[in-house]
Amino acid sequence: MYQIVTKRSLNPTVSFMEISAPAVAKKAQAGQFIILRVDEQGERIPLTIADYDRQKGTVSIIYQIVGATTKKLDQKQQGDFLCDFVGPLGNPTRTEGLKKVCIVGGGVGCAIALPVARKLREQGCTVHSIIGFRNRDLVLLQEEFETCSHRLTVVTDDGSYGTKGVVTQPLQAALEAGEQYDEIITIGPLIMMKFVVATAKPFGVPTTVSMNPIMIDGTGMCGGCRLTVGGKTKFACVDGPDFNGYEVDFDEAMQRSSTYREFERHAYEETCNLLNKEVK
Repeated sequence: MYQIVTKRSLNPTVSFMEISAPAVAKKAQAGQFIILRVDEQGERIPLTIADYDRQKGTVSIIYQIVGATTKKLDQKQQGDFLCDFVGPLGNPTRTEGLKKVCIVGGGVGCAIALPVARKLREQGCTVHSIIGFRNRDLVLLQEEFETCSHRLTVVTDDGSYGTKGVVTQPLQAALEAGEQYDEIITIGPLIMMKFVVATAKPFGVPTTVSMNPIMIDGTGMCGGCRLTVGGKTKFACVDGPDFNGYEVDFDEAMQRSSTYREFERHAYEETCNLLNKEVK
């Protein structure tokens, strides 16, 4: 059993948990993920490692409450236990040799981008970060990005906080101004990553995308995270989650990711109804 050491809300739909998992913390690296089960009857879900503390033996996760399992997970409080917490899994994000990088994060994807930005900063890399959200209420991890970024730009779709617009606008402006990045690393919704890649391509900047958003089982057995990269079939969980953004077929990935949307909505509603009955 894995105890929840800390829990806090980051915004109305996103929460942070620090979990006691010494064996996972010992090996964890930026870009990797874990698989957890809330209880013995629960489904297995992959979540990216947001942070780790090898001395304390803890691993931090940040999750958005969007489905049945994340709803159940969010009912857990500090001091409670999770049934399973397995990892680290997946390939770490490649950061060696990079001198100047632009990190582009969208929404809860910023939780995945943050440890990568931290690692790059620790290695002496110049880090420019662009993080985007729909509105002020959904902004998260700004202070954390400020501590590991040499330059940070925050954008919101409606202009209620930071600069009005989408993440590709400041990225386009930076590239047109002559910024020479060794690499762009982008993590967020599929549609966002697709357009970040499209923005970078005319400038020839290598662009890495994280395909965490399409992972389901986390072991390659379910086939849910199957995607086409460079004309070949890959699995985000075992071959990635990072890939060369120029080679990813985003249109196929987006079509596949919407396949079970209706089923997921019904599962979420059923879980909410069950939890409400338990409260009564």
